[in-house]
Amino acid sequence: MTPNELFDLSGKVALVTGGSRGLGLEMVRAFAAAGADVVVASRKLEACEAVADEVRAMGRRALAVAVHAGRWDDIDRLVEAAYAAFGRIDILVNNAGMSPAMPSHEVTEQLFDSVLNLNFKGPFRLASVVGKRMSDGEGGVIINVSSSGALNPLPRVVPYSGAKAALNAMTVSLAHEYGPKVRVNTLSAGPFLTDIAKAWTEEAREHADNALGRPGRPEEVVTTALYLASPMSSFTTGAIVRVDGGAQ
Repeated sequence: MTPNELFDLSGKVALVTGGSRGLGLEMVRAFAAAGADVVVASRKLEACEAVADEVRAMGRRALAVAVHAGRWDDIDRLVEAAYAAFGRIDILVNNAGMSPAMPSHEVTEQLFDSVLNLNFKGPFRLASVVGKRMSDGEGGVIINVSSSGALNPLPRVVPYSGAKAALNAMTVSLAHEYGPKVRVNTLSAGPFLTDIAKAWTEEAREHADNALGRPGRPEEVVTTALYLASPMSSFTTGAIVRVDGGAQ
């Protein structure tokens, strides 16, 4: 097969949480460009619909779903909506997340629960429910978007780093539980110049403590996402693929 054929997602259905902006938006656009129909999920329906219109303009089908990706009842509703519209999910991307930074002694129980719910509990529910359907059907791919903060934990973001570390462990567990028909991998992202970078200092937007010395541009996540979503990575599962510019 040629590289273009290996990256071809024609006839596939991808579901991306947090798909209305940032890295999720870049992945939605890339999957649609590669031929996939896409379910765009995030908290604001209007934002999802705008992205879904982009996908439709590319000649693909799209479904916009407003969902809180940390709540199991919302997750179950999302899954049912996706299967009702397309009859299948071939590519699942657990991308939605949050990472508020503050001194650990100031973290409230409510904030702690919110961070773990969105970064781990919700992704666990979505991956397990969809993974079982994939395993019972024709198989599929699950991509869990994690963070370099799980591999190199930093102060002031302990709940986030812990949740992402749990997500990394989940990747390995589910790869074995739902393999061989389902491949499950982690895309471990470093600092990217997405919407959250607007709150960074000018120095942080231009320089990073990694081998490349800079943050990533959002579009630089695309090739790794396509690799993990496509037959190009047919022998890759249970892996943590770092896209962080060489963070230490």
